[in-house]
Amino acid sequence: MVFLGLAFVSAKTKCAKCAVGFRVTHNVAIGATIYFGSHESDRQIKEIAETFAEAHGLGMATILWCYTRNEAFETKDNDHHSSADLTGQANHLGVTIQADIIKQKLPNTNYGFKNLQFGKYDDEMYENLTTDHPIDLCRFQVANCYMGKIGLVNSGGGSKGASDMDEAITTAVINKRAGGSGLILGRKAFQRPFSEGVELLQTIQQVYLEDKITVA
Repeated sequence: MVFLGLAFVSAKTKCAKCAVGFRVTHNVAIGATIYFGSHESDRQIKEIAETFAEAHGLGMATILWCYTRNEAFETKDNDHHSSADLTGQANHLGVTIQADIIKQKLPNTNYGFKNLQFGKYDDEMYENLTTDHPIDLCRFQVANCYMGKIGLVNSGGGSKGASDMDEAITTAVINKRAGGSGLILGRKAFQRPFSEGVELLQTIQQVYLEDKITVA
């Protein structure tokens, strides 16, 4: 998906008009990032919520980079920044403050609330709502976006070289089969020769256009 005139704002931006320099007629969407769990997250949630509400009043779409960030989320045994339950909760908060599209890391683990003894959880959310399968972990993220009503776009991650194509295809298939809406892979596509980047983007497009790849 491509948004022409996408304006990015920091949590310090006071309004959507300020974010786009009053040229609101030339912009169709506004994007922002919240680091849930960080020391600044309360302020970020409040200010981005106000900005998104004003953006909708101006007829603009809203996209939220919905990341978790807290040193306590990382232990010697696991990094729960990409845990399905923590990122799922971040997604839920993101759609609640009126994000039209959520951008989130692909989950590769779970049990963040349980292992960290952080927040409230119920064992049924791990036993009945998901499994350890990558598609089910991603589906849990989708479920936290109003059961997929709000689109979930997963990040493709940084460029690692020769493995980028395989990693991007795998992420795209997981996202699509989980009910997601797309993949952002700018670093993988743009940090390489032009022709290779185009090939990568076109390959991922084919994943989403392929009728045989369905929701699991």
